[in-house]
Amino acid sequence: MENRLLSQFNNVITSQWLFKQIEEPYGPLLARELFELAYHTCNSVAMRNIYIKQSSSEDQGGSKAVFYSNSKKFTAVEALDNSLKITKYFTEGTTGDKVITEIQPILKKRKAVFASKEVEIKNQVLKSILVERKLDECANLVMLKGVNRRIYFAIGDARESAAVVPLFMEAEGASLVQLALNKWMETAQRLEQEHNFPENLIPGILKNLTQIKRWLLDLISSFLDK
Repeated sequence: MENRLLSQFNNVITSQWLFKQIEEPYGPLLARELFELAYHTCNSVAMRNIYIKQSSSEDQGGSKAVFYSNSKKFTAVEALDNSLKITKYFTEGTTGDKVITEIQPILKKRKAVFASKEVEIKNQVLKSILVERKLDECANLVMLKGVNRRIYFAIGDARESAAVVPLFMEAEGASLVQLALNKWMETAQRLEQEHNFPENLIPGILKNLTQIKRWLLDLISSFLDK
């Protein structure tokens, strides 16, 4: 299960491609909080997450995510010691201006809105973004034709993480989302666990995961853009 996009990013993109970059100080949020907000703000249905690493500490840097878009650009979100850095990599003839003209102002606004929320709402938003990340992880595993066991557990992680978040479970459409996740868990469970996910099932599961992701992105954004 080779992640060629990630290898390309590490070995070629970061050293040879053009890039635009922004940095945002953490205060008044914790490093983990701003990282999660940035993850969600950079994400879209056109984005594929090809790498995620979480810091072991909520108030220190170390977290990193790498996205690949259908426009063939890469975006890195990195939690540094004192600030969060977002870098958009692009080729000649294209531009990475969106990270400055769109991502930065939206992130600043969401940061202020999030800081004003009650603790319980903050926790639910962060847990919902966790579900978002787990759905992205599952989609990436499917696209890499990972083993059925890993895909089964990735779907299960997403479903179980969502089940304890009222913001998610009380939203219109949540029951359909859970039914779809249950269906694919059952499908993955019936397959040979150490075999690669069948190619003929990939379009169907990716279609469902994309539908769920669009629904969840809209739900989270509705709470961050109020």
